[in-house]
Amino acid sequence: MTRTTHSRRRSLAVLSLLLATMAVLLGPAPGSAADASWWNPVDRPQPDSAINVTGEPFQGTDARGEVRGFVDAHNHIMSNEAFGGRLICGKAFSELGVADALKDCPEHYPDGSLAVFDFITKGGDGRHDPDGWPTFEDWPAHDSLTHQQNYYAWIERAWRGGQRVLVNDLVTNGVICSVYFFKDRSCDEMTSIRLQARKTYEMQDYVDRMFGGPGKGWFRIVTDSAQARRVIEQGKLAVVLGVETSEPFGCKQVLDIAQCDRGDIDRGLDELHRLGVRSMFLCHKFDNALCGVRFDEGALGTAINVGQFLSTGTFWKTEQCTGPQHDNPIGLAAAPAAQKELPAGVTVPAYASDARCNTRGLTDLGEYAVRGMMKRKMMLEIDHMSVKATGRALDILESEKYPGVISSHSWMDLNWTERVYGLGGFIAQYMHGAEGFSSEAKRTDALREKYGVGYGYGTDMNGVGGWPGPRGADTANPVRYPFRSTDGGSVIDRQTTGQRTWDLNTDGASHYGLVPDWIEDVRLVGGQGVVDDLFRGAESYLDTWDGSERHRADVNLASHAPAAASTTQWWNPFVSYAPGRGVDGDRGTRWASEWNDDQWFRVDLGAPQLVKRVTLDWEEAYGKAYRVEVSEDGTTWRTVWSTTAGDGGLDTARFPGTTARHVRIQGVQRGTGWGYSLHEVGVYSG
Repeated sequence: MTRTTHSRRRSLAVLSLLLATMAVLLGPAPGSAADASWWNPVDRPQPDSAINVTGEPFQGTDARGEVRGFVDAHNHIMSNEAFGGRLICGKAFSELGVADALKDCPEHYPDGSLAVFDFITKGGDGRHDPDGWPTFEDWPAHDSLTHQQNYYAWIERAWRGGQRVLVNDLVTNGVICSVYFFKDRSCDEMTSIRLQARKTYEMQDYVDRMFGGPGKGWFRIVTDSAQARRVIEQGKLAVVLGVETSEPFGCKQVLDIAQCDRGDIDRGLDELHRLGVRSMFLCHKFDNALCGVRFDEGALGTAINVGQFLSTGTFWKTEQCTGPQHDNPIGLAAAPAAQKELPAGVTVPAYASDARCNTRGLTDLGEYAVRGMMKRKMMLEIDHMSVKATGRALDILESEKYPGVISSHSWMDLNWTERVYGLGGFIAQYMHGAEGFSSEAKRTDALREKYGVGYGYGTDMNGVGGWPGPRGADTANPVRYPFRSTDGGSVIDRQTTGQRTWDLNTDGASHYGLVPDWIEDVRLVGGQGVVDDLFRGAESYLDTWDGSERHRADVNLASHAPAAASTTQWWNPFVSYAPGRGVDGDRGTRWASEWNDDQWFRVDLGAPQLVKRVTLDWEEAYGKAYRVEVSEDGTTWRTVWSTTAGDGGLDTARFPGTTARHVRIQGVQRGTGWGYSLHEVGVYSG
């Protein structure tokens, strides 16, 4: 008995020694990355900000195979590099450490007396304690619009709290840069966009080094939806590059004359795509050669209207709206600091209160840019577009069944919501206070349920927007620290950087690290259902992106097919409005009828075809009431679609699939005193 036991013990000792030897030979060396949890860095700079989150970030997909996590669809990590480099003070990261990254602009010392933009945006006299690290006496703060809110460690905390997609919109404005007193670089917008893209890649490298080498960090720039899914399944943050600028590709307009052409647009889109940009705005704040903008209100609106004049030579122009959608009312409040920049004798015009829509919509160059983005599988941001421009853009996307449309921060008219969801697009709400955010989320909850989509938020941090203030420690349902993340796997405590600790209840959403705290506040105020919709945001955003990448434009069965019409308008011997002009693929040509109601246009598809959809690109002379008819023999016609409320622009008629060789547009009532005129007619099986 004793001998047997001794033999067993000796065998176990030998086995243990062998296993220990193998562990030494095959395992990591002491102090290597594998000794620590994968989500913790092996070489974080010291000193640095704390994260104040414990627990492993969730990985993988849910039971349905869908990725999980929150989406910030609108942020500006690198806007400190924009507007001449001195409008937003502080950096998202610095090789010299946190003390260099989180310091104020030079002209803000010693007491903020020269913090001109801070004075303009916040009020008061602009005075503040300029010291950031380590005291952070006055900034970052929810109402300080000129100081860095996107320090990398604060973004890391948001990731640890459940965020899995972040859209970094590269942003700038050449006019603001040119009129601002302090700058240390060029005001050229595309130069700034290139720099911000490069700095975002440098930040990825910075985080990678902290976590042990290339590809090991949590901050991953992605350029397609499949790559984004892989990153999220690994538990990391997928970073998408977007662009939000006033004059992309140099496409400004001066006295209503475009300063760019189609070649500039193609070169610009190609360059942005090479940089990794996958979503963008075509206009922002100022009307440009591509589209008119949705106005700003109040004194800020007046200031931006002044900037519009300085940039374009024209002020905003308004007209009565033709539908339920409308642009924001133009700011009529005085903005003395901006107005003094106007030339002598020039004043901001007055506007009629019942004229809420920008006269400027989507231009021909703008349409070319939209179609160019579709060709490159990019997503179109419609926030900041005038309702006239948005309506036309949605018409184009619907005509092609292209899902790549985004409203990222509450700047579209809410009456467009179902059209966006119907296309397969994605919507995020601005980072409002918990009460307002929850109320708006619930208002559109039925539509998200109908279309089976999640929800997002757009923080717009570093975007001069303002963020949720404190609800107060004495509120009936404060955020109670520590709390658990939405997935339940992490514990989140108050965030500390240097000598300052922030509490959402008393400080509000002062910087990006407080996004998880704000989500907890939304849960307490709005309920778990709102947060559940937000947690499905990553999957829905990627569905929109994936749908854009997979999109293939249907074959237009009417392209260059034989066409005929009841009549053709004659203008002069050098211009033709023949029926064939309506199917030649050129929007610069058109078919036009004589000037009476009972007119028709028809196309012969050459053989019986499955027909499900007809698109009509009207010239100014449009049909108010008309029918879409089909025929097998060109003699007997049947109606498959009709309207009595046509309003011009681009109409899409959808109907149950039917077999036909001939398609006819039968006019019943004109929308103008002219006849009917069509740039292009499209017929599709899809």
